[in-house]
Amino acid sequence: MEINIEIINYELREAIEERSNQKLINCYQCGKCSAGCPSVNLMDVPPHEIVRMLQLGLIDEVLKVNSPWYCTSCFTCISRCPRLIDIARIMEALRYYNLNETFQSFDPNVLSDEVKTRLPQQALVSLWRKGT
Repeated sequence: MEINIEIINYELREAIEERSNQKLINCYQCGKCSAGCPSVNLMDVPPHEIVRMLQLGLIDEVLKVNSPWYCTSCFTCISRCPRLIDIARIMEALRYYNLNETFQSFDPNVLSDEVKTRLPQQALVSLWRKGT
């Protein structure tokens, strides 16, 4: 059975649009988001190119870049965007899908009692919530 990659990429692109509540097609690649981004020098792909890759359906390639992890959600991008596209929300959606692809389920019962008492409860809850 052959799987149509274009359909899968389209579904993932739609899921990213839904999760971020942004329409990727509205971006016309002016580059103002990348020009104002304080973290762009740490990113391997600038924000406007991330959006273009998503528009083209290059989901697998986008999930491999480090750019979403360096986004500080400072909202400079949306303040500069003539189309009011919230790149920070798109980056958050990419981080979410990247974590869901790679994250292993966490079972707190496998931790020893010593580790459970040393770790802050917030750390345990946060780790558990990321996997659910």
